[in-house]
Amino acid sequence: MTQVKSKKIDPITVQVVLGALDNVAVEMGHKLARMAYSSIIRESEDFGCALVDIRGQQLCESSHSTPLQSGPIPGYVKGIRQIMEERDDTFYPGDVIMHNSPYHGASHGPDVGFCIPVFYKDELVGFSVTTAHHLDIGASTPGSCGIVDAVDAYAEGLQFKSIKVYEKGVKNRYIWDMLKDNIRAPKLVVGDMEAQIAAAKIGVQRYVEIIEKFGLDTVISASEELMNYSEKMMRDAIMKLPDGEYSAEGFLDGYLDSNDPAKKDLKIAVTVKVSGSDMTVDLTGTDPQVTDRPVNMPLMGTVDIAIYLTLRSILLDSTIYGSFSQNSGLIRPINIIAPEGTLCNPTFPAPTIARFNSGNIVADTLMKALAQVVPHQVSAGVGNLQVVAFSGKKDDNYWVYMDIMEGSYGGRFGKDGMDSVDTLYANTRNNPIEDIESHYPLRVERYELKDNECAPGKWRGGIGSIREISFLDDGSFSVEADGHKFAPWGFDGGKTGSVGSLSIQERGASEPIKLPSKLPNRVVKTGDRIQLAGPGGGGYGNAFERDPDKVLSDYLDGFILKEKALQDYGVVINDGDEVDYERTTERRNSKG
Repeated sequence: MTQVKSKKIDPITVQVVLGALDNVAVEMGHKLARMAYSSIIRESEDFGCALVDIRGQQLCESSHSTPLQSGPIPGYVKGIRQIMEERDDTFYPGDVIMHNSPYHGASHGPDVGFCIPVFYKDELVGFSVTTAHHLDIGASTPGSCGIVDAVDAYAEGLQFKSIKVYEKGVKNRYIWDMLKDNIRAPKLVVGDMEAQIAAAKIGVQRYVEIIEKFGLDTVISASEELMNYSEKMMRDAIMKLPDGEYSAEGFLDGYLDSNDPAKKDLKIAVTVKVSGSDMTVDLTGTDPQVTDRPVNMPLMGTVDIAIYLTLRSILLDSTIYGSFSQNSGLIRPINIIAPEGTLCNPTFPAPTIARFNSGNIVADTLMKALAQVVPHQVSAGVGNLQVVAFSGKKDDNYWVYMDIMEGSYGGRFGKDGMDSVDTLYANTRNNPIEDIESHYPLRVERYELKDNECAPGKWRGGIGSIREISFLDDGSFSVEADGHKFAPWGFDGGKTGSVGSLSIQERGASEPIKLPSKLPNRVVKTGDRIQLAGPGGGGYGNAFERDPDKVLSDYLDGFILKEKALQDYGVVINDGDEVDYERTTERRNSKG
């Protein structure tokens, strides 16, 4: 393979080339979303699209998709190349490679990547890749989330390790036949996979068009300029931090109903080490892997993305630095240490499919450590998510639906926490009620912000949502969640947030049944109703310093009770639902 050396290039040409590359990823993303069959891609946008150069560096990504899908794409490519080298295989024009190995760059098994090598004048110049979450991957029970009782990687579903589903343009029909025979909703899942391939082919075509227009050496040079500029921005941001070590701990529920102490109250330890323009994120002290339960996280594909995205969000806030595409230059100054055999770097075949909530704790704990040096750039503790797999059978066919029940952010300096949003490194969207009810035998009975439950602070914590869903037919559901025991942390005098919960009201029963945060597949009957309540984020700052008018607004909106306004904020609200400023000042002074 001929190596093209980068040349000096003017900044205007750099921006033109980079703008063209970004547009490719955006086009790939829009078309994948439009072509997809499932709501998890079409509505929640749980997918990623990116171009990767021959050195494995990410050039661009689809900006409206989740970072947890686009971010790992260089790892997918690295894993694919590693496996192909071990097999003494090579890339050809017309190849399409399917890959989902969590121990070779993929985030977890359901996030299947399709990689197409890009050739220009018979030379391999890069890769066009799409990833997406698939609703069934042939695991032990329906759905591709909530497989929380998987004992190893083999129990989590089909494993694709750099499999050529097209070779030199020829479709391998036997692979596709195997897929259809081993997936519960084959039309849905295979349709989504074909949409991914079509979007990746668009990326190949557009990338070649850019090379033909500007020249390969110009594209390489512009890309290298981007990497260097991004690296410089990150190094400059790190340089502003005082040298030293900053540590924090966070905890996962794990399996609260387990009798095994090694499966619950799981610790994530983070130490941030700053030295000049270099940063090391050391996860030493994190609890050992849970060998037979899937809360472990792949180091490459989950842990690294949680770290990179959190650092970028905190140190390079887009309101200050503007929008720029994620690329490999941003991660050059950052080193990650994760001892092998721990939750953050498990050894095969430890299961990893339920790594979603665990990764949020890594990001949240990293933010807690950074709060010691950049207190105005972090939020208080973040409420985690609940991911539910609904399923059932109609005639001889399965239906599968995945719902992401959002969490919430903690308060931030100068701003209240964001209510009921997906958190940190995931950034998926909620699914409209109309879409749910028009496609599945489910009815959303209730969907609203929780009443009277937000963490007090000068800037209050974000409010979690509450959702009740009834089954209109017999079926089943499973849940992977966290944050039912450990409430999000308050910061700088702010109070801790609230925990989430899960319960089921069985038809005819007088009382609901409380369920743990991680629930294997559970059979339900027509008329059964589940209730999910999301955690509330932590408060930021002394609540007695909150603007009394904002406290009144929270009361009028139903976010707090009148007695809580007095108790937590020292704000007196009279019978006319107005602030008594004189008595409020007296109350606050007496408590001060």
